[in-house]
Amino acid sequence: MQFSATELPGVHVVDLERREDERGYFARTFCAEEFLAHGLDSRVTQASVSFNRRRGTLRGMHYQAAPHEEAKLVRCTRGAIYDVALDLRRNSPAFRRWIAVELSADNARALYVPPGVAHGFQTLADDTDVLYQMSEPYRPECARGARFDDPSFAIGWPLPNPIVNERDRAYPDFDG
Repeated sequence: MQFSATELPGVHVVDLERREDERGYFARTFCAEEFLAHGLDSRVTQASVSFNRRRGTLRGMHYQAAPHEEAKLVRCTRGAIYDVALDLRRNSPAFRRWIAVELSADNARALYVPPGVAHGFQTLADDTDVLYQMSEPYRPECARGARFDDPSFAIGWPLPNPIVNERDRAYPDFDG
């Protein structure tokens, strides 16, 4: 795997090192030792999948609060997404900044999102699957979010008129 740091501390793009032949390719998608060698949390206590029927579906911006903050490794296994990480760590030099990466079944990239960084995505294709590996189990009492269209972040989503559920629309303006 190849780890590329982004401008948000602790957020990394993870690319596969493909071993290709006439059959196709083989690649590791996760190795605890390699994640640890890059200073990243390598625990995986839960994995989840998000299926999205329609292009333009937007989910986010989600995170878990202490004491159950979570790291996420996000990969698109079918279709494509515009994947966003938003730094909500008050002591971070990148506080309130965001980055976006296109993840797709074709590019097989993943995004590592550390604790304290909110995550969301918008689908770029119909019938898109997104796989999450998380360092902490989901705890509803710690679930939090920032609104996807909060003007204090000005996230540049690629598609207009997103399909968003009421919970994600109802998060208040960020007060940080």
